[in-house]
Amino acid sequence: MKKHSFKILFVSIITLFTFTSCLDDLDTLPEDKDIVLAEDLFDDPAAYKQVLAKIYAGLAISGQQGPAGLPDISGIDEGFSQYLRQYWLAQEVTTDEAVIGWADGSLPDYHEQDWTSGNEFITALYNRIIYQITSANAFLRQTTPELLDSRGVTGQLLEDVLVYRDEARFLRALSYYHALDLFGNVPFVTEADEVGFFFPEQILRTDLFSFIESELLAIENTLIEPLANEYGRADKGAAWTLLAKLYLNAEVYSGQNKYTECLTYTNKIINAGYSLESDYQNLFLADNYLSDGIIFPIVFDGLHTQSYGGTTFLIHAAIGGTMSPADFGVNGGWGGNRTTSALVDLFDIDVSSLQASLGAASTWGLVGSATTNGWDGPDMTLYESGTANVFVGYLTLADGEIKFRENNDWGNNYGDDGADGTAESGGQNIAVTAGTYKITFDLGALTYSIEPITDNRAMFHTDGQTKEIADIPTFTEGYAITKFKNIDRAGNPGSDTTGEFTDTDFPLFRLADVYLMYAEAVLRGGAGGDEGTAVGYINQLRARSNNPASLNSIDLDVILDERARELYWEGHRRTDLVRYGRFSSGDYVWPWKGGIAEGVSTSSHLDIFPIPATDLNANPNLTQNQGY
Repeated sequence: MKKHSFKILFVSIITLFTFTSCLDDLDTLPEDKDIVLAEDLFDDPAAYKQVLAKIYAGLAISGQQGPAGLPDISGIDEGFSQYLRQYWLAQEVTTDEAVIGWADGSLPDYHEQDWTSGNEFITALYNRIIYQITSANAFLRQTTPELLDSRGVTGQLLEDVLVYRDEARFLRALSYYHALDLFGNVPFVTEADEVGFFFPEQILRTDLFSFIESELLAIENTLIEPLANEYGRADKGAAWTLLAKLYLNAEVYSGQNKYTECLTYTNKIINAGYSLESDYQNLFLADNYLSDGIIFPIVFDGLHTQSYGGTTFLIHAAIGGTMSPADFGVNGGWGGNRTTSALVDLFDIDVSSLQASLGAASTWGLVGSATTNGWDGPDMTLYESGTANVFVGYLTLADGEIKFRENNDWGNNYGDDGADGTAESGGQNIAVTAGTYKITFDLGALTYSIEPITDNRAMFHTDGQTKEIADIPTFTEGYAITKFKNIDRAGNPGSDTTGEFTDTDFPLFRLADVYLMYAEAVLRGGAGGDEGTAVGYINQLRARSNNPASLNSIDLDVILDERARELYWEGHRRTDLVRYGRFSSGDYVWPWKGGIAEGVSTSSHLDIFPIPATDLNANPNLTQNQGY
């Protein structure tokens, strides 16, 4: 069973988390015993942590009871409205990493890149972000030093609540960061603003950047030390990672170059004791809370944080066609999300560069129905390895059979009579399946090996799926992604025995991303970094993933591609493409970008989303983003 020590409070807290409620209109006490007034809530010392837990839970659940029934926001199906689900759609389905086959409302606008300010999914994302900020503001407003003193909060509880305040400021900074990245100029409210109905002023993107930076700098030294807080709660490492991400994108947000600052904070994280998870798949399983390298997760529990968003959505919606839901620890597939060939192609191994790393051509080669020229030859060449009588080749084969032979002649050939990796003169043909392999033939020991050359981060389901997409609603068009699963390392399903809701946490921040940010900041001219160290970090990621192509040098294109290979479907891609100038206008297109099968360039105003028409119409202080 999953063991999380940070529990969620499922109670509706009237006056604490409302947007504009006027309490003077409420002249009766709530009849529902699960509804608590803010003025009463903090009479219980335990409430401080419980309310903080509810703010964290705002990233994972969609309402007060889960999975549906008392939604936090209205105007959209509660399952659709969950924070991570909407954030993921905006960050992934708008890019080359994902399509979704459903035609609900304006959802196709995302991969077509033709959304407007009336798009209900953009509105839900915007409202969810504002709700989180409002919740954090309310907690901070209720925990000022003056109020704490008036309530007699002292000793250890006071020390704890001051840390809780720092965490609430982090969570507010996180949501304001999402607002900054996705919407630019947004309404701005802090705990210093009065409670009640008013029209918030709109903050400029550059000023919001400065506010987020100042908040994170103010709390970085008073948060709990890295790796020392309860699982699922923010610590210094989380604040440093958010600062690093803020600085990496600073030119987009504020026109300022902050790559040196990015390196400062990536170095802090790298030196804080985090380690790289040795098995990539472990990062996305139901017990990924055991994984190394996760700096800040959004926590899910199949019994206690039930919603139709989060990893419940990511896992169910990615299953269809010939896929077995039981293999993913769930009770069924929703047949929605796949990827485009643009992501698939990034995992093609450059066999020519691997071949170039070998010695001179030897007299030995491969012959057979699986080889390029069949049984008639000429043979596919094996190369000197640097060890006497050991020959190696990096070769792409078809389904069929092979043998080893010398000088394209049957006078000296080897097969395998026992299919056991030993070679016998004139032995039986060796069966192989289609793929790219490192093939080693040891003539001295009379052994051979056929090792698949794959990057094990390429988690694609291809059976019954076409690589290219002619019709987005058809699930079997486009490779399916098998990255997230509701099973643990032993193969056991999650805690919800119905198979409906998942235990798999979402790794919002992790060490691999920090390595990649370090490398990019170095290449973009940040001071305090080293390109050789950056190459080493990238090679660590590739070696962990069985990618045999070790790099000697890197450039910005290498980093962008490596970010896709390492971080796909983790909510980074739109931000990355915007930073590289490849999200909308320009030469970079992918299948179905702009609503065209082959892809087409789109308008650069799409680099940020519009302020929803509902908020724009309601608040005279708001100005729409340019182009909408």
